[in-house]
Amino acid sequence: MDDGFPPPPSMSHPGIVALDITDKFASAVKTLPPGQIVKDGHFTLFESVSALEIMDPKMDSGCLEEGESLDEEYDTARDLLPEEVLGIIDQLLCLELTSSHQDGLAPRLPFVADHFDQRLCGGASEGSQRASELDDILRDSASQAKQPKFLFVLRAYCAGMLRGCHCVNEVVKDELYYEEEDFVTNTYDRNFLSHIEMAEVIALLQATRADLRELSNDVPKDLALALDLRLELRIAFLRAMELFPLRKSNPDSLKMPWIQMKELMKHFKKQHALAKAVPEAFSTKMQRRLASTMPPRPIVHLSFDDTYTHFEQMFQDGKDAMDVLKYVDPQSLLHFVSTFQARNPQPLVFIRTMTQGLLFKDMIVLGHHSIRRILDDDLAIVVLPSARQLDPANDTIEVPTDPRHQLAVQMETFRQRAAECYLDLYRIFCQNRCRVRRTLCHSIQQWDHLQADVEEIDGLLQVCLDEKSLTTSMGNIGHSLPLSSWAYLYKLRQMEWIVQLGFELDVYQPDELAGMYWYLNYLAKTRAQHGDRIKTFVLREFTAAQESPAWSQTKERNYTRSIAYIRVTMLDAACTWEFADGLCCLYTVLQRLNLVKTPSRPYSNDEQRYEIRMKPFVNIGLPQLPSFDDFTKATAQPETSITELLKYAENAVGGAKKGYEALSRMNDLQTFSVGCHDRWLANIKGCQKSTIFAGLAITTLQKAIETEGENAADLKLKVELPQPGKGYHDWWIVPKLTPKSES
Repeated sequence: MDDGFPPPPSMSHPGIVALDITDKFASAVKTLPPGQIVKDGHFTLFESVSALEIMDPKMDSGCLEEGESLDEEYDTARDLLPEEVLGIIDQLLCLELTSSHQDGLAPRLPFVADHFDQRLCGGASEGSQRASELDDILRDSASQAKQPKFLFVLRAYCAGMLRGCHCVNEVVKDELYYEEEDFVTNTYDRNFLSHIEMAEVIALLQATRADLRELSNDVPKDLALALDLRLELRIAFLRAMELFPLRKSNPDSLKMPWIQMKELMKHFKKQHALAKAVPEAFSTKMQRRLASTMPPRPIVHLSFDDTYTHFEQMFQDGKDAMDVLKYVDPQSLLHFVSTFQARNPQPLVFIRTMTQGLLFKDMIVLGHHSIRRILDDDLAIVVLPSARQLDPANDTIEVPTDPRHQLAVQMETFRQRAAECYLDLYRIFCQNRCRVRRTLCHSIQQWDHLQADVEEIDGLLQVCLDEKSLTTSMGNIGHSLPLSSWAYLYKLRQMEWIVQLGFELDVYQPDELAGMYWYLNYLAKTRAQHGDRIKTFVLREFTAAQESPAWSQTKERNYTRSIAYIRVTMLDAACTWEFADGLCCLYTVLQRLNLVKTPSRPYSNDEQRYEIRMKPFVNIGLPQLPSFDDFTKATAQPETSITELLKYAENAVGGAKKGYEALSRMNDLQTFSVGCHDRWLANIKGCQKSTIFAGLAITTLQKAIETEGENAADLKLKVELPQPGKGYHDWWIVPKLTPKSES
């Protein structure tokens, strides 16, 4: 036919009258307005989606180009040059990073290598036969004689890589992660050599290295060394996976494979120039044989330089993660996890889930400690140094009327109630940054309920201890309520983290920064005041304990440690509230001068946006959420002049700067950052630098106002806000004020 369409099918049959409705159908379609569809009631959603997918190369994995074959065209049994083997291995290394470690698509992208699919992993129909073939290779090196000369190196490397992918998959599956958001553990019915013992794969790799050395006369030395080191990398990774569950071992010994892998990568970068690429060895066709309903995915091409950088960082993160086992105190442990996860670039999900395993595998903390010990250590630092409530001897008293027995019963009730919330806090910090903030929004609800629940336990403990109310020159302060005070302090810290992560993740618009920094100031000031209350009761107990005949150096050390913790907590809270207050005043001035403009928002108003921003905190009992009117008045400060606001901002930022300087001079024991002091100090230094540049911005604005007045047009200043991750600290959005160009 001239129109290029195939002829209509023959429908000649008694009783059937065929009509061509093409023209009528086209005419009817033209009567439909844009966006309107006509759907038959029996045409289901599944059928409609299937119709869209058919013959669409992006959706239909069986769609073939003209002249394309469904079968693989690359011969995996072909003889390869040593440099070609090196090229395939290096490409596999790039694919492993983009799949097994970054995106969690290990079952998909590495298998675009025909060597994987045809030689090692096998499909569902041929899996048993191919697995048997691999078993022969692993257990009988004589079969290598049947292979092309250098193929045995590639096959051994692939076996090590497959087993490594299986280990990564298992580590991630055993811990808390978020599928699709972080990692996809579905294997799509592929064989990951899980039936092969790790020791056998390592033995194969070692035997392959020995066989490679015997071929030294047939391979240039530099190429032989490059292939040998890549086999060594596979061995080191599998050994790291073998050692990972041995949490009771010396952490330094667990680091050795990670150190080895990082050193090996340095050689890889220099040797990559020797490799010869074999692009035909990689194909997306094998995705047609996966047990998956997902559309085909293209090969992600990552440069070897980028691969090198990411692997080097992953091995460094793996090495550093082992330091979490060096337990000193719970506060240092919390600082370790939070600062480790906040690294830039962030550790990969594999490293983060491995850290979770090191922390909580089999409900044993760090391989040695019970959950009770960690929780009691934390209580002893924060609110109950050398307290009778934490005396292990209470558990040995079986007389129900004895106060010590009642103390043990109530404290055990508290531990059962608080343990899940407390341990979840460590797990939360092993997630990606967006998920940390989202999960903290749910966590503070649980901590708010916990605080209310344990107030009753505090009341029962008062009776057991015959505790008296504390009265000072300021009046009656009341009872200590140590357990609910502990829960309230943690809740306040999490509320601050939520707001601070909002700045880091670019959640707030420029015109909202003043209000959110005011709310951060409100939370930090509340934390400082609560810390002062805890300090008052700890000092009372400290004074009473010193007069007791049971006073000892151990008790003195415990009280000194608790007072040091409260001091550094209050100083940190003071720095946060001062700096947040200073930035709030600065942004308020910038808005008054119209240097930070409010965009047009026809579908919302200020009150609705306030409700959205405060949604995580609206159900929290304490601290009480300010009303919208109070929030607006406190942020705008209409009765304060611009000059006064800038002067106040200058003093507040200067106070924060001095506070951060004091924090930066403290050692790891004073700041409860043992094992992570370098990361903790870098965080403080970043805050300190932010205060310096905030001070410069305030000074620039003050001088401009003194010279030109408070007319925004005369100031000729431009405000630039740093992009996320480009400032001195992600939590402090410090504006940069520069003169406008005359043009």
